[in-house]
Amino acid sequence: MSRYDIAVVGAGIAGASLAAELAPHARVLVLEMEDQPGYHSTGRSAAFWSETYGGPSIQPLTTASGPLLANYLEPLGSLHIARSGERAAIDAELAAFAASGVTLDLVDPRERIPGLRDDWTMAIWEPSCAYIDVGGLHGAYLKAIRQAGGEIVTSAGLEAASHDGGWTLRTRAGAFEADLLINAAGAWADPVAAMAGARPIGIQPYRRTMVQLLTDPAPPADLPHVGHVTGSFYFKPEAGGRLWLSPHDEIACQPCDAQPEDIDVAIAIDRLEQAVDWRVEKLEHKWAGLRSFAPDRLPVYGFDPGVETLFWCAGQGGFGIQTAPAAAKLAAALVLGRAPDPAVAHIDAARYAPGRFGG
Repeated sequence: MSRYDIAVVGAGIAGASLAAELAPHARVLVLEMEDQPGYHSTGRSAAFWSETYGGPSIQPLTTASGPLLANYLEPLGSLHIARSGERAAIDAELAAFAASGVTLDLVDPRERIPGLRDDWTMAIWEPSCAYIDVGGLHGAYLKAIRQAGGEIVTSAGLEAASHDGGWTLRTRAGAFEADLLINAAGAWADPVAAMAGARPIGIQPYRRTMVQLLTDPAPPADLPHVGHVTGSFYFKPEAGGRLWLSPHDEIACQPCDAQPEDIDVAIAIDRLEQAVDWRVEKLEHKWAGLRSFAPDRLPVYGFDPGVETLFWCAGQGGFGIQTAPAAAKLAAALVLGRAPDPAVAHIDAARYAPGRFGG
């Protein structure tokens, strides 16, 4: 039976980024239940980096990740639009990020979105928002793991975990041993914790719907990311004059291979048509992904308070990709017992510790 210093359960962006940070310092194994890494959430991301996405408690991780993501970002910009009666929501967002250093400007969205309906009169402009090359980023982490001597085993869903001087992990791909177990299983984080003898935190998966449309007129090439300031939809341009649209839904569900529901697709299109006068010509593609949150909607990084050789890297919601570089460096420092990288030294890791939910 192969023996490792660290076994990471999950090869999505959470597990892959953390394993890449750890592999130069330890013998690392990554176990992925699907036949390809990133199948459920990472590979279905809307692929944008926004310093305001996730709220003020997430922003430090996002902002710290920006320079580390430089090779994977492309300028986009974001407009947080509001109707004439929603000034309070605009003011609340501006106030929430007033001390963050994030550039936010009050603008007229009608100057930037052709066909915007008359009642949408206000917007916040977030110029730093950018596309993320998610495939390139995730692939780079997987490559870094292998180059540092780490191993990635796919089709290796965890079936049992026992601890007696070390972890014995039984999977569909065989059995493995490790000194430390890292739970980066996304929507499956609580079931993995239970297998390892830890108390589940309450990580809840939610389904998020996306559709790809052709519209008339086609969205202009310089259209930014556009989202309702109260969070009822967002859309952004894609290659070939296409539009990606989401109703910004969060439908509680069990861990699963999420699939879009027709009602959520219809809601998305209806909300788009309430915002702009574009005609939907064709629904080209629809899909759904999972976003998983802890009860307080903050990520969970740290050693389990009841199982000392179990480490959590979970609950990253819909901001796991945009925060991955900083989160991985922060978590790796905790795992290795080292001072954090200077890029994240200003971030208080204790606020994300699993012990905040009790032991």
